[in-house]
Amino acid sequence: MARCLIIGCGCRGRSLAEQLGIGGYATRGTTRDPGNRAQIEAAGAESFVGDPDLVGTIAGAFDQVSVVCILLGSAVGSAEQVTALHGSRLTMLLDRMLDTTVRGVVYESAGSVDAAVLQAGATIVRTRCERSSIPYALLTADPRRHSSWLRAAVDAIEQLLGAR
Repeated sequence: MARCLIIGCGCRGRSLAEQLGIGGYATRGTTRDPGNRAQIEAAGAESFVGDPDLVGTIAGAFDQVSVVCILLGSAVGSAEQVTALHGSRLTMLLDRMLDTTVRGVVYESAGSVDAAVLQAGATIVRTRCERSSIPYALLTADPRRHSSWLRAAVDAIEQLLGAR
């Protein structure tokens, strides 16, 4: 059974976990706040406490994961924090994935984060994944249009897993 890791398992991430569960996929969702674990588990995902700003805290979540969904297109924080999250932290995260079971990456390249920051993140994903021969998808659907975003996210995952 394919397992998907959702980094940034907030509202949209939990909806994605529910849809993936209906499709027969196992999911794991990350949260910075241990108080959110119950909500993630109620959505049918295994919860994992880790902070994408501290990449080492996420590394254990890659265990037996086929596809990683990086859903940080609407991340909040200072401009410096968000830029690092989609820049240097993203680079470290992708580098950590190389020696794992991860065989696909979905990167949310749309959201409330500055478009230039998301574009830079998309370039990092494209460059790193192509260099490592890891398939990837850039999720460009508008997260404010929840149902179409959710369909696009599930489609991206299934395409990476070869289900379609």
